[in-house]
Amino acid sequence: MQDLTPMTDPAALARHDVIILGGGLAGLTLALQLKQRFDDIDVLVLERRAHPVPEACHKVGESSVEIGAHYFQHVLGLEPHLKSAQLKKFGFRFFFSEGRRDLENVTELGASRPLPVPSWQIDRGIFENFLGQEVQRRGIRFVDQALIRGLDLSDAGQPHRVVWQRAGGALHEAQAAWVVDASGRAGLIKRKLGLELESPHGAHAVWFRIADRITLDDWSADPAWRARCVTPTRWLSTNHLVGEGYWVWLIPLASGSHSVGIVADPRVHPLERMYTFERALDWLAEFQPLLADDLQAKRDKLQDFAFFRRFAFDCRQVFSAQRWALAGEAGRFLDPFYSPGSDFIAIGNTYITELIARDRAGLPLGAHTKVYEQIFRSFYDSTLALYTDQYRIFGDPEVLPVKVVWDYTYYWSVLAQLFFQQRLTDLSALSHLRDELAACQKLNVAVQDFLRAWSRASRKRNAPVMLDQASVPWFVELNRSLQDHLDDAAFRARLREAAARLRALAAEMLQRARAEHPGLQGAETQALAALLGDAQPAADGPLLFPAPVEPSVQPELLPA
Repeated sequence: MQDLTPMTDPAALARHDVIILGGGLAGLTLALQLKQRFDDIDVLVLERRAHPVPEACHKVGESSVEIGAHYFQHVLGLEPHLKSAQLKKFGFRFFFSEGRRDLENVTELGASRPLPVPSWQIDRGIFENFLGQEVQRRGIRFVDQALIRGLDLSDAGQPHRVVWQRAGGALHEAQAAWVVDASGRAGLIKRKLGLELESPHGAHAVWFRIADRITLDDWSADPAWRARCVTPTRWLSTNHLVGEGYWVWLIPLASGSHSVGIVADPRVHPLERMYTFERALDWLAEFQPLLADDLQAKRDKLQDFAFFRRFAFDCRQVFSAQRWALAGEAGRFLDPFYSPGSDFIAIGNTYITELIARDRAGLPLGAHTKVYEQIFRSFYDSTLALYTDQYRIFGDPEVLPVKVVWDYTYYWSVLAQLFFQQRLTDLSALSHLRDELAACQKLNVAVQDFLRAWSRASRKRNAPVMLDQASVPWFVELNRSLQDHLDDAAFRARLREAAARLRALAAEMLQRARAEHPGLQGAETQALAALLGDAQPAADGPLLFPAPVEPSVQPELLPA
């Protein structure tokens, strides 16, 4: 990609309001959001890949969670497509199954029935083909096989210019008030402006698709284990097979394929052990033999295989008052654990849409751009804390379930409430809640540090039990509460209640860990205790699952 020389006839350039560089998930959903907000907006989307793209063997990022699912379903109005062409997800599910072939005798964390707020397993090929057609139906110009040959970003309030070429054809030049980079890891604007930052999170990932269903429900014939879920559809979950330093994902796709990924800390499981399909199978045979057995019978159905040595990355800036922005992976990427990719697309696109709205209304951009940048950065940093140096905890059947409860609670109580209640761009509400939000963020960092200390002392008891999230009333209600419609006063009250709940949950975690491990008095524990002060566990009963029982005891379900 090259800079452009001045045009002799600027009037000859095609003119648009917005040019989006990249027509993947981030770019196409942004185009739809802009068109939904402004019926008269002129948007050009330039996508490098040819359409239609292949189903299944296309891209990762198939599992959505509440924010992303709400964005697709309700903000963009895509519910008919999701219901007819994608799979409804049966939540997250975790199995502490390292080295085991008796799935019924290990700890399982998940829900026995779906929670109130739906999410979806997204076949990216099917979805992006639909989105490519949908943007055109709504009057957006979408050009596939378009390579960006030049980009001139104006810093003087003049239009930006883009040179692109379709499939070896003639060069085309266009100008627009706004340019949004949605080119994924190519990061056209990020590289041009030198905005790259390395992430402190150094995990790697390998992944592949199999053209067959992986039905985890068939991995055990034990009737009691099967009866723990109301339907034999655990395969519809985003299933996590976990162990120290890694996790394995299993995600079903509507095309009939199944997505499989291994994500690991290289300090525990080097990439060199798994960066081909054969090596990945050998690794799985050692650490997750049930999955290896299933895949051996399907090895002729392999559709693709890929890996990233270091998948997380950061960026100095994603929004600019000079009328450019970065969307999706063109800016930052976290970790596929908890599937936050579509969430951050939804949040980032919402900020971009609001900035373009202000510009179209003739309002200044400087202050809002800075504030949105700061807020978006705080969301990224808070979420990154869930992953950085946490992978060794993943093999702990005692501490990881506590972490998952905390992480869900933090997500549903803070970030998801802001999105569902349409307060992401409400600077007045955010200003009123500044102290509570900052306290929650600080508490989350302290809790993540404490969890590492707790896991170092843990006995890691792997009880043959299902920790049933659907049997925990407060947890189910917190999920359901995302669907409420709150006025300003009720919203502020909700966030303050959330901050109090998080303090009570952290206090209960600290109390339990100290009771089981009286010697747990290191720096992380002391820091959390100091931050909590006189905070106490909830007065109306425990928020956590009961402490693990010895493996010889085999209850069917373990509610809170």
